[in-house]
Amino acid sequence: MLRYVLRRLPSAAVVLLLSTVPVFGILRLAPGDPAASLAGADAGPDAIAALRHQMGLDRPLVNQYLSWLGDALHGDFATSFTTRAPVSELVLRGLGNTGTLALGALLLAVVLALPLGTLAALARGGAARTLLAGLNVLMLCVPPYVTGVLLVLLFSVGLRLLPPGGYVSVFDDPVAGLQFLLLPSLCLALPAAAVLARFLTAALQRVFHEEHYTAARLRGLSGRRLLLRHGLPNAVGPLVTVLGIQIGNLLGGAVIVESVFAWPGIGQAMVTAASARDYPVMQALLLLAVTVFITLQLLSDVIHALIDPRVREAS
Repeated sequence: MLRYVLRRLPSAAVVLLLSTVPVFGILRLAPGDPAASLAGADAGPDAIAALRHQMGLDRPLVNQYLSWLGDALHGDFATSFTTRAPVSELVLRGLGNTGTLALGALLLAVVLALPLGTLAALARGGAARTLLAGLNVLMLCVPPYVTGVLLVLLFSVGLRLLPPGGYVSVFDDPVAGLQFLLLPSLCLALPAAAVLARFLTAALQRVFHEEHYTAARLRGLSGRRLLLRHGLPNAVGPLVTVLGIQIGNLLGGAVIVESVFAWPGIGQAMVTAASARDYPVMQALLLLAVTVFITLQLLSDVIHALIDPRVREAS
């Protein structure tokens, strides 16, 4: 197993290193000048040029990139253009809140996907299968901001059961924290649950046609025992890799969901930094997102290899 992990690490490191080029470069291609934005509308060319020099934006792009990359490798992400606070502090402050939101969404996605995917695999056709397929498409296709507004209208305005937005730490007040967490987590979880349910359905249908499953059924195992002992355990392996990808998608979806529900995480910080053209904050957040995505993908592959030895042998 250790050899499998060591074989995967170099490729992950290369992908992460290569990703720093678009993370740095794409922001520079966007219109607008951070110095002009920060200086204000009444600032003259000399004041803007002096501010660009102070911010290091007048140096060649290659020098800026190499300097940023070298500092990032040492854990130094400079200071924010707008707040002048260390970027690492801003990122860490929002990372915990986004992590809480993503974890809640992941748990809800799994809880929703298991029964939906299993029922769709067991459905032989007719109205039940059509209804489940339509529900899956609806969960997958409705944009998160639309889902968020609908959830607020239903549970906050109509039923008055949950707060429409805001944040309370679950560590300070568990009950209130969970109430504030539920709606944004559900909004973020629905598309992920749809994807997981679809992959689980396909994996179960493949298992149903395998010889070991047929042999177990011929031995007289009941439907529930057959599903729990021979169906779901053999369908979970491929699902782990998909789950790792969905965690990365959850972090991406958090940008919209946090804005809808006023959740103070890295998604909301990214929107604020993008509107202010705050390069250091944006670079740190994008690099963090790429790092988390690559790490989760690597971990999901390792877990899949632990569950299914054939994956290790094939690699």
